Amino acid sequence: MHQGYISIGSNIDKEKYIPTSLVALTKHFGTLTTSSIYESEAVGFEGDSFYNLVVGFKSALSVKEAAKTLRQIELDNGRTLNSQKFSSRTLDLDLLLYDDMIINDGKLQIPRDEIEKYAFVLEPLAEIAPDLKHPVSQKTYATIWESYDKTKLSQKRITPTWHT
Repeated sequence: MHQGYISIGSNIDKEKYIPTSLVALTKHFGTLTTSSIYESEAVGFEGDSFYNLVVGFKSALSVKEAAKTLRQIELDNGRTLNSQKFSSRTLDLDLLLYDDMIINDGKLQIPRDEIEKYAFVLEPLAEIAPDLKHPVSQKTYATIWESYDKTKLSQKRITPTWHT
């Protein structure tokens, strides 16, 4: 079994699409380890705030099959094929890590560079996998989060109405 981590984000009907994505991910991958949910400002464009979280899962799928499954869940939830990187979206599912694999083949990048770039990815990952080591730097996610520059941090942990 492989251990994977997925970043989940939404800023269009997020009260609908985040819970729907968790149901779909559970259907495909079984039990999820789920971080808290964070509300953060849109990065790189003007738009409504995002809800973000990270989930861990185990799967027998190959890394490419897992990534394809995530893409299909996005499409099933209103994501368009031509959506831009810095734009509003119903659902964004990014495969952050898959075991300790290092892949950069154009379409698939693991580990995702967003892990160390964006607090909305790093903080929830450090929350659920603090002792896991980044496959390149070999630093734990707790250590990376501790040293992250939080001076311009614009996110907060929230409890949405649908979250128990």
